[in-house]
Amino acid sequence: MSDRSAQQRQADYFGQEHVTVIEPHGSVFDLKLRELWSYRDLIVLFVRRDFVAQYKQTILGPAWHLIQPLLTTVMFTIVFGKIAQLSTDGVPPFLFYMAGTVIWTYFANVLTATSGTFTTNSHIFGKVYFPRLAIPVATLFSKLIAFAIQYVFFLGFLAWYFFDGAAVQPNAWVLLTPVLLLMMAATGFSGGIIISAMTTRYRDLTVLVSFGVQLLMYATPIIYPVSSLPEKWQFWVSLNPIAPIVEAFRYAYLGQGTLDLPMLGVSGLVILVLLIVGTVMFNAIERTFMDTV
Repeated sequence: MSDRSAQQRQADYFGQEHVTVIEPHGSVFDLKLRELWSYRDLIVLFVRRDFVAQYKQTILGPAWHLIQPLLTTVMFTIVFGKIAQLSTDGVPPFLFYMAGTVIWTYFANVLTATSGTFTTNSHIFGKVYFPRLAIPVATLFSKLIAFAIQYVFFLGFLAWYFFDGAAVQPNAWVLLTPVLLLMMAATGFSGGIIISAMTTRYRDLTVLVSFGVQLLMYATPIIYPVSSLPEKWQFWVSLNPIAPIVEAFRYAYLGQGTLDLPMLGVSGLVILVLLIVGTVMFNAIERTFMDTV
């Protein structure tokens, strides 16, 4: 009797119709985050697509995640460390530049990839419905995998220099790494979705993104410490919300540089505002972008 009841309940369950109702957004502030969570399996597929397809049909594959920061660090060490002889606060130049490069690369990759969300995925958006925010969210995680590989690579060099007696002093502030990474991800994500919303009407921005990222790098203490700048310029550099994050990351792992918690807090507030503005803009453009892309 109980077996037949269980079978009947199962038959009743599978006999029910499961209907998904797609409704228009009530307002630009209706973000439908619960709906985004229900599409988490799709986000995982997008993460796999982004990570695997990037190096598909390449000889070295994911090894490029190691080669790129290594070559960049070597170039910075030769040009800015040996030739220009810029200060690195007593830290070995190679470690100084690699620390900045690793965390900056994550930001730059997220910003660049998410900035083309609407233009590069219009062929998908025009055929099937899913929360459009799923693609930039997937980009965050796919680039996070690349960061993890480069981060472990950096830790390997840090350990080698540390046991070799170099002037590096990792400290307890390394526990702040998840917060710094989250702030860097939010900055790249918010900037990327703001640009992606604007590129639906102004395609020129797609050309300016890579150029703008390069200029922003020189306005961020990647190739120089903030302490090496004149005092009047230190204030202007600190207005860059990414600068306190990079400085804090270096201070935590290398023991040199500045850890300005008030400026880090201000940076967090700026990033929060950018994230809210970017999400609202993305949500507003999402409804009409197919008419302009």
